[in-house]
Amino acid sequence: QVQLVESRGGLVQAGGSLRLACAASGIIFGIKAMGWYRQAPGKQRELVARMQSSGSTNYADSVKGRFTISMDNAKSTVYLQMNSLKPEDTAVYYCNVQQNLPNSNYWGQGTQVTVSS
Repeated sequence: QVQLVESRGGLVQAGGSLRLACAASGIIFGIKAMGWYRQAPGKQRELVARMQSSGSTNYADSVKGRFTISMDNAKSTVYLQMNSLKPEDTAVYYCNVQQNLPNSNYWGQGTQVTVSS
């Protein structure tokens, strides 16, 4: 059983920084990719950043240059360093992991990030 445990988000002022972490357990088939998604009230869940096991990354245009995703393969942990936060970054952030197995896609419980203006 794959489980994801996310660190607590928080409340931060605009321009501030926050770091999220997500640790996966129960990984059997190796990690294909880990990533972060977010969902703001009344909006669909969207990709924030994703990193494949190869090290390649992709980011939402809205966070490029401000957010950085990294992964510790040995610990099956993914991080999201968020700098220069804006009020529009306010959302529930979800961790995601894909194993090297078809349809092996898992989600964390979500953590609230609130950026005040």
